[in-house]
Amino acid sequence: MTVKRMGALLLAAALSAALTSCGKPAEDPGSGSGGEISSQEPSVSVIAPIDPEPEPVYPYHNPLTGEGLEEDISGQRPFAVMLNNLSKALPQLGVSQADVIYEIVAEGGITRMLAVFQDIEGVGDLGSVRSARDYYVSLACGHDAIYVHAGGSPQAYDALQGWGMSYIDFVNGPYGDMCWRDPGRRKTAGLEHSLLTSSEKMLDQLPKRIEREHDQDFQVGWSFSKEAPAGDQQHATWLTVPFSHYKTGHFTYNSDSGLYMVEQHINGKDIPYVDGSTGQEVGFRNVLVLYTDVAQINGDSAGRMKVRTTGNGEGLLLRDGMLYEITWQRDSRNDCLSFLDQSGAPVSLGVGTSYINLVDTSAEVSWG
Repeated sequence: MTVKRMGALLLAAALSAALTSCGKPAEDPGSGSGGEISSQEPSVSVIAPIDPEPEPVYPYHNPLTGEGLEEDISGQRPFAVMLNNLSKALPQLGVSQADVIYEIVAEGGITRMLAVFQDIEGVGDLGSVRSARDYYVSLACGHDAIYVHAGGSPQAYDALQGWGMSYIDFVNGPYGDMCWRDPGRRKTAGLEHSLLTSSEKMLDQLPKRIEREHDQDFQVGWSFSKEAPAGDQQHATWLTVPFSHYKTGHFTYNSDSGLYMVEQHINGKDIPYVDGSTGQEVGFRNVLVLYTDVAQINGDSAGRMKVRTTGNGEGLLLRDGMLYEITWQRDSRNDCLSFLDQSGAPVSLGVGTSYINLVDTSAEVSWG
């Protein structure tokens, strides 16, 4: 073998040894294992999943919203306040804290609202307060509510006195210390649109003859659930409710809050429904449309309306961005409205506040 050949073989052997050495794992000089490879699997840290916070469990619930409460207020009578809805009388005060708002047309195409507060304590200023109509008195009667108003139609006074209602009348009653005329509203809107009250004044000066507690057997009877109602449904992220040539209501679903935000088209202008106490637009968890009979009273010189608030009729419920066809039922003025699904079973409202529109059966309500 030549020297050249032997040198090549020695070089190849050296390279092979070097490559074999590079392919071995490095020994741990401190292991004392003599260079042996450990068969123990490397440890892996496992992060346990974080359980979501459990929803609080409340012993009591608001009978008008289904919201949980630490104390029982179901036995106390709510306050039902008549609110002015003329454009020059806006914004209303305190409406963001109402549990339920009813809206119905009045004479001349205007609408008024009835704001119902199961617990009025801490609400603050309310208004502007306006005159009574008998169909609003009927709805308040179904809640066994303390009815708050400023004057009223002859039909309303017949109902208030004939039905034994508890009411606070700021025009024809001894309640001047419970209310005041707002100077700014008086200047811009006029005297009759400037009357305000407050929860503190009413609670502090409520006559002892007005009972604060329901009769023991009184029940609202509304059902609430966070789960969607059973039955047919369709998407409805907006709703338009025409009351008259003067007023149309618009409701737009906000998926972030789960509320239907309210806007009013009044006398040709689009006006967000804002609580003047907070400056914020008001939204509602549930929006209902109840079809009924609405007509002008024959021979009424002021053009006042009559509205059927008992019996039954068709309706719509919007909640969670969905629309459900329902029926409503009310046996007498002493009963609260009932809301039923297409099978006749009670339909569940979403947990939260409700805006209830009563319109004539001919109203061309639209949604999408």
